[in-house]
Amino acid sequence: MTSVTEIEHLVEKYRSWVKDKTSLKSVHTDWVEITTPFLDRHNDAIQLYVKSENGGYLLTDDGNTIRDLELSGCVLNTPKRKGLLEIAAKGFAVDATDDVLSVRTNKENFAIRKHSLIQSILAVNDLFYTANSIVRSLFREDVEAWLKEAEIRFLQNIPFIGKTGYPHQFDFAIPPSRKAPERILRAINNPSKDATESLIFSWLDTRDVRPEDSIAFAILNDSERSIPSNVFEAMRNYQIEPVLWSNREASMARLAA
Repeated sequence: MTSVTEIEHLVEKYRSWVKDKTSLKSVHTDWVEITTPFLDRHNDAIQLYVKSENGGYLLTDDGNTIRDLELSGCVLNTPKRKGLLEIAAKGFAVDATDDVLSVRTNKENFAIRKHSLIQSILAVNDLFYTANSIVRSLFREDVEAWLKEAEIRFLQNIPFIGKTGYPHQFDFAIPPSRKAPERILRAINNPSKDATESLIFSWLDTRDVRPEDSIAFAILNDSERSIPSNVFEAMRNYQIEPVLWSNREASMARLAA
């Protein structure tokens, strides 16, 4: 049986990893560049920029995230893509004005707001995989349409506050019934190492504040690519149930219960 002490140790190791792999550098006059351990779709470290402003701080990606998507051919000029961008930004209380992702914060909330900005950048990065040449439709919409077609009741875009106080957003939540406990779902269009680690931390931080029998599911898009075996292993090690999109019907009964 998994103990609270064991999970606390894992969360502490995660915090230490983030601290050890983060570096700072002064750029220009007012700005400090933060290089994080999180990777974008090019496997480059995500960088943030921060400066003092009005007694607090402005944190931004300097427009790099959306600019890179557009240079790669994923122009956010359709209602669906704009809607997904809004979800990826506003779901984490991140501003996307003029294609720059940013948050304003103070000393007390700096860590949480920085975490939210990084999670938003990772979510927006995933929009690359909505380009017509890679995938025909938005994966999250496909999952939603399947849940509706299967008459599985659900809530969508559910934010939970974890044990650390960090916010975590899940795509769908299926309320408990007499036959089954609460089920929390995240649709992962690009099941990369970063996306897997992000989900693991979200679940580790969240499950202690959810009902004890809650179950986490990861719906993995394998339409255009095979999923590495270590993704399944990592998720199962932390009691997350991976579901291949190509084999989703096998999980229908458990989700519909």
